[in-house]
Amino acid sequence: MKKTVKILLVTMALLFVLPVAVSAAAPYTTYTYSSTGFVLYSPDAYVPDQVVDAAYIGQDRNGNSVTIEDPRDLQVDEDGNVYIVDGKQNAIYVLDRYYKNKFTINSFVNEQGVPDTFSGVSGVYVTTDFIYACDSENSRIVIFDRDGNFVKTVGQPESSLIEEDAIYRPVAVAVDEYGRMFVVSSTTYEGIIVMGDNEEFYGYIGAQKVSLSPWQAFWRKLGINDDETIVSTEYNNITIDEDNFLYVTTSSIDASEQQNAITGKSTASAYAPVKKLNVSGTDIMRRNGFYPPSGEVKVSTDETSAIQGASVIIDAAVGPEGTWSIIDEKRSKVFTYDDDGNLLFAFGDSGNQTGSIASIEAVVYQGDKMLLLDKGNNSFTVYRRTEYGDILINALKNQNERNNAAEISDWQEILKRNNNFDVAYVGIAKALYQQGNYEDAMEYYQAAYDNAGYSDAYGEIRKEWISNFFLIIPVVVIVLAVLVVKFFGYAAKRNRMVALKVGQKNIREELLYAFHVIFHPFDGFWDLKHEKRGSVRSAFVILVVTVLAFFYQTVGTGYIFGGQDANTTNIIMTLLSVAVPLLLWVIANWCLTTLFDGEGSFADVFVASCYALVPLPLLIIPSTLLSNVLVAEEGTFISMINTVAFLWMGILLFFGMMITHDYSFGKSLIIGAVTIVGMLFIMFIAVLFSTLITRIVSFVLSIVNEIQYRV
Repeated sequence: MKKTVKILLVTMALLFVLPVAVSAAAPYTTYTYSSTGFVLYSPDAYVPDQVVDAAYIGQDRNGNSVTIEDPRDLQVDEDGNVYIVDGKQNAIYVLDRYYKNKFTINSFVNEQGVPDTFSGVSGVYVTTDFIYACDSENSRIVIFDRDGNFVKTVGQPESSLIEEDAIYRPVAVAVDEYGRMFVVSSTTYEGIIVMGDNEEFYGYIGAQKVSLSPWQAFWRKLGINDDETIVSTEYNNITIDEDNFLYVTTSSIDASEQQNAITGKSTASAYAPVKKLNVSGTDIMRRNGFYPPSGEVKVSTDETSAIQGASVIIDAAVGPEGTWSIIDEKRSKVFTYDDDGNLLFAFGDSGNQTGSIASIEAVVYQGDKMLLLDKGNNSFTVYRRTEYGDILINALKNQNERNNAAEISDWQEILKRNNNFDVAYVGIAKALYQQGNYEDAMEYYQAAYDNAGYSDAYGEIRKEWISNFFLIIPVVVIVLAVLVVKFFGYAAKRNRMVALKVGQKNIREELLYAFHVIFHPFDGFWDLKHEKRGSVRSAFVILVVTVLAFFYQTVGTGYIFGGQDANTTNIIMTLLSVAVPLLLWVIANWCLTTLFDGEGSFADVFVASCYALVPLPLLIIPSTLLSNVLVAEEGTFISMINTVAFLWMGILLFFGMMITHDYSFGKSLIIGAVTIVGMLFIMFIAVLFSTLITRIVSFVLSIVNEIQYRV
């Protein structure tokens, strides 16, 4: 017993003496999205480190305690000093890198030597020399030096482009290396105001797309303006990177249009809540990720849900190695992207736990830390970057510096921790591509479902292949062309010989006649019916070949053009997708033409319709073969071939029905349109009937179960 007690005492002593690492799980999950919109959870890139409030900040240099009641903006300078804007206190608190108060700017003596204060101060921006404060209610920007000494005020710029009664309310400002100020005014709809520090007006940039109703668009096309004034939406925040590119955010665009752009994977900027503008106002943001960088991808539309609809983006921050982040006011979340617009990670949640944000207001980077301003708790939370985040940033650094070997190593380390991270696969693929290892690059691009990158790598392999077989390729093309010409010549010769043949034709002769029909539809369909050059059996063979052609298109299309694995494809579904529309057409057309003096029987309609399908396998099979040797930029050829196939089939079907029923051109048009309506009606009746049968069976089963229960 004594020995046991001694061991316990020594163990307890060691626990108190030895340092113990304490870590708490973050109160949120970090995730990205797959190409199909599934949430992919990942390790935390940032975890909460501490919460900084007024009590932690302490007193200013005059011995006054800091009070934070309405935090509106947060900034960090190159030395790590932090600047907090308080709208209610009308003050800017300047903190050191450890979040202790250095001084407070809440009053100053202006140019006229008169004591002055802020009114509704909203935003702040810091350069190497100056502090720019948006004194919103006083319609001016106040400039201080880095020690907080007043320099000058800059009022509303004057220009003939600005209306005399225009209201100027600066809420955010960014300044480039040349001293130009880019001002966001909450009451300005023409875009970002560009001005100098002497109130000279340079112009507006980045005016956003105006949303017009169909009625307004109609009148504007006629050159008539309606009574309703049309204005573009305004921005709400702005920041600038080291290359003088502006990141601007807005929360006033149509939420449904914004979400439609996300689900549609649009790369346009019309309904984007964040843009990257150059100094001329052109949006140069890369939107090459699976989804455009607009915040949450999968959103709820359920009215009972606490949070619905698209993200409300209110601020952006520029991070290391081309990364940048935006915040969603609605969900209190952070979304971080790389320079290509790939989502690197998203995290955050509403709440009052350490790491959760009650009401997010601003985001800013402080070295390897991220600071989020919490308006609900009058504080900001410091998040430190994790080992996973460090490796991620280091991988991007090596990528930017073209250090391929180190980049591949970093991305592989990322995949060890998060094997669902598609950006890592793409990163490795790009590095391998730059090294000239195109085959391995293709594998990694394929793992990330990056068709464009896969196409580029394949294009390089194809160049090498073409150079090796430069003399053989034209020979093969010529041989194939000669064979095709010879075959059509043989078919034409056989068809002329069979025309003189008396009696029933064999199936080979009937099938060869299809190549006469597709080039000579008028006499072809006439002989098909009256001279019995075709039959139901040959028509059925053509249908089977067409189904097989579509099945081959499904499983044989090249990866670049969306080819599928044969294991995921069902030939029954392919059969139904071809045979059901055909049979609906035949049934509807025969039923209608029987009532409108049509001369074709059900078999005649079926045979003519099947022979009209011949261009589909004739062109779809070659286009599928081409999809395995073409790159993405050449996909137009495949689309053109497929379009020609369907147009050719449609023309043959039209003339086939016209000749089979001996209709005029106009009557054939009307019957064709009514046939399509008839197909829809038959589908409706079939669905209604199947629903009725299902309910009857369910009712009978319920009675049987009830009888069994009673017995």
